[in-house]
Amino acid sequence: MTVITRFAPSPTGNLHVGNVRTALHNWMWAKKHGGKFLLRIDDTDLERSKEAYVDGIRADLRWLGLDWDGEERQSARFDLYERRFEELKAVGRVYACYETPEELDLRRKVLLGRGLPPVYERKDADAPVPEGRAPHWRFKLDHEAMIEWTDLVRGPQHFDPKLMSDPVIRRADGSWLYMLPSAIDDIDMGITHVVRGEDHVTNTATQLQMFAALGATPPHFAHEALLTGTEGKLSKRLGSLGMDAFKERGIEPMAIIALLARLGTSEPVEPVTTASPLVATIDFGHFGRAPARFDEEELAQLNAKILHHTDFATVADRLPDGMDAVAWDAIRPNISTLADVADWWSVVSGEVNADIPAEDRDYLAEAVKIAASLAWDADPWHALTDALKASSGRKGKALFLPLRQALTGHDHGPDMKALLPLIGQARAIARLEKAAAN
Repeated sequence: MTVITRFAPSPTGNLHVGNVRTALHNWMWAKKHGGKFLLRIDDTDLERSKEAYVDGIRADLRWLGLDWDGEERQSARFDLYERRFEELKAVGRVYACYETPEELDLRRKVLLGRGLPPVYERKDADAPVPEGRAPHWRFKLDHEAMIEWTDLVRGPQHFDPKLMSDPVIRRADGSWLYMLPSAIDDIDMGITHVVRGEDHVTNTATQLQMFAALGATPPHFAHEALLTGTEGKLSKRLGSLGMDAFKERGIEPMAIIALLARLGTSEPVEPVTTASPLVATIDFGHFGRAPARFDEEELAQLNAKILHHTDFATVADRLPDGMDAVAWDAIRPNISTLADVADWWSVVSGEVNADIPAEDRDYLAEAVKIAASLAWDADPWHALTDALKASSGRKGKALFLPLRQALTGHDHGPDMKALLPLIGQARAIARLEKAAAN
């Protein structure tokens, strides 16, 4: 069996961390098994669907590195839905209903008031049709067939269809709701595995009967726990965390992949620089049932760790002009985002201003003389500090800090052994002279 998964976003808004996590796990599962990952644009809601969101979905997936092997659009598949709908109608598995939303709401309240489950009550087929009302259509559940499946995350699942309402599958204006077109597409596209949030569990129970009514074997299902925010409950903020927000903060796509791949599993979140180890270890048996906590601070820390391990070739086209692999290796341990590189590169190649205490100026004047006498092609930092230690008697912070301040304008930063050769002898001497004279 060739594993085929799909990601099926509705183009009514931008992707956020929740649906990116769903896309990622479907992509990883397909990659692990040498299968296919398909993109299906669920744009049956023609009024709310926007082409700009379709473009945004594709752009975000590409930015994250989630390549897809084929694309379908539901708006191009209405003829298929119509044919399968007519098949179901011919065998009595869909039927027309005429209640208004207000009538349905009132009936639900009555049932709840009697202590009964608010399950839709089927009408007699011979009941009179209200004049002037167009029907909406429901799928008729088989009340005699218990719904059971083994979920790849949640384990054995059991639903009694007698306790479920027949779902509306088509509105009175002829437009489609989610569940039937999705099941038809999964059949037609050969989907073998569906990974989605646990809020779809009841939908899956209903769709399993749709697969059976359409004469098809259903996919395997994996319903993962939903994400929560740092406050420990479902967060509206998670729904607003689009990829543009992360780009603006300088978050690398690999950091998002590394966090979301393992979030909610028993596997540790690790600062990997490629998705390969994540793909190799994905196992739905390692997914927990508890809500998974998405922490933006954890993401920021992970982003920094990943950059500290990222090789020059991966980021070369995004680095300042003139910066080479040696400079990247020197600077990367001190950055949180790639935007920080420009600041440190300006320390190497730009102007530096340092506020040096008066008691350190003679010391820096001595440093100028020693720096001018050094061979700069070995380890000038240790040569400079060893000589200054011998001549001044200074050690520790008193030895190192004035030099760092004069040479970089900062109290902390990259290892001076790596940074000083990048600054160069002439520039270093000029900075020491300027600091000594202030």
